[in-house]
Amino acid sequence: MKKNIVVAGLGLIGGSLAKSMMLAEENHVIGYDVNQDSLDFALFNGIIHQAANEFLNAIQDADFIIFATPISETISLINELNQTSLKKDVIVSDVASVKSSVINTAKELTNERITFIGGHPMAGSHKKGISAAKAHLFENAMYVLTPAYRSTPEKLSALKEILQNTKSNFVVLNAEEHDEMTAVISHFPHLIASSLVHQASKWQNKHAFLPNLAAGGFRDITRIASSNPELWQDIFYHNRQKVSQLLKDWIEEMANIKELIDTNEKEKMVHFLKEAKNYRDGLPDKSIGAIPSFYDIYVDIRDQPGALASVTLLLANKNISIKNIEILEIREGITGALRLSFYSKKTQLKSMDILQQHGFEAMIQA
Repeated sequence: MKKNIVVAGLGLIGGSLAKSMMLAEENHVIGYDVNQDSLDFALFNGIIHQAANEFLNAIQDADFIIFATPISETISLINELNQTSLKKDVIVSDVASVKSSVINTAKELTNERITFIGGHPMAGSHKKGISAAKAHLFENAMYVLTPAYRSTPEKLSALKEILQNTKSNFVVLNAEEHDEMTAVISHFPHLIASSLVHQASKWQNKHAFLPNLAAGGFRDITRIASSNPELWQDIFYHNRQKVSQLLKDWIEEMANIKELIDTNEKEKMVHFLKEAKNYRDGLPDKSIGAIPSFYDIYVDIRDQPGALASVTLLLANKNISIKNIEILEIREGITGALRLSFYSKKTQLKSMDILQQHGFEAMIQA
């Protein structure tokens, strides 16, 4: 039996969800967006079966609706849906990275045709828009579900079933604990990254050559500052209380660290750095937690045609899957550093052995 699924909002996340759900023959995917170009692209590239630029027209025969819109727009659409006379029962979800505002809205629903189960697929990309959509974007990622209104175990299972081709790891959390944790590991770090970029920008007035030195670690730690500003403002607004508390705690901690530096408290500083290192090194594997603790290998390669391919092909021929690959911009000259990330310690050690046996200078950072 065909399942009519409406994806409202065809950006990176909505498009990727639509692509994954298109893999099941029983799913009929309808895309709704106010941007006609996004609809045309999705339809032409087989990301959706049907396009709609009017919300009420899109949902007439829906069995499922997934809001992949900014948080404030999602709340507005939930309220509009609540006032709509629906032909049949519908299971509704969203993808917002802040759950409390959405769930509180869902708890005010009065339309008994609606079941609302909040959702947050915890994956993304440095790219944005429907053209960057990938069916495998959420593979092995945590997918948080937050039942809110008229949910039953059967309806929760039905939602998981249409999302099964995302190959995500589903976990059920309440809105409060979700928002606290995402504030710590996602929202707050974004603010810190942006503030570091602002600091570098100010110092560039004194040192014009500064951007040429801003490689390696600086680019890694500030990469997320390149994300969509309007989207992130909306996130900060809806999770403002928790982010504000984290900023308060951070300011206090920075004051303590400043004192350690000013007074040259060597032992306390080493202890502080060791605690941070031990916690970071002990973070769980990506398959368990939302924060990736990748198993990395650093490989020195020469700057010549085919150098990168020689490493990846060598491991591919040994049936080794690389989780992530990155060329590190840490030094000038004849060699470059390649960071290879793997899913497990076992694969990391095996890859290290293979690379060294074939003459590559490779190391695991202690």
